[in-house]
Amino acid sequence: MAATFAVTAAALGGHDPGPLVGGWRPIPDVKDPHIQELGGWAVTQHAKLASDRLQFRRVTRGQEQVVSGMNYRLFVDAVDGAGTSAPYVAEVYEQSWTSTRQLTSFKPARNY
Repeated sequence: MAATFAVTAAALGGHDPGPLVGGWRPIPDVKDPHIQELGGWAVTQHAKLASDRLQFRRVTRGQEQVVSGMNYRLFVDAVDGAGTSAPYVAEVYEQSWTSTRQLTSFKPARNY
């Protein structure tokens, strides 16, 4: 196995080939407007389904996963109708070339 890695690394010129399909990695810049927009979109979608009047504040950190598109695990701060702020984890699937976006999970961040 070490020999295979050495041959592969040599063939790639010793450079990192980039993200592996299927592996989660930290989002390098959660302040990126697209990431913040995804977080806001996720909270809005959840609020429509749950009728809990949550309002998006910001994405504080996140992870991304390359699949046939991208999965995002976003840690967001949101405020409820009583003005109480709480952290949530939103998982979003996005496929830009088909304009697909789905909220796949939204829950309190207690378990993360």
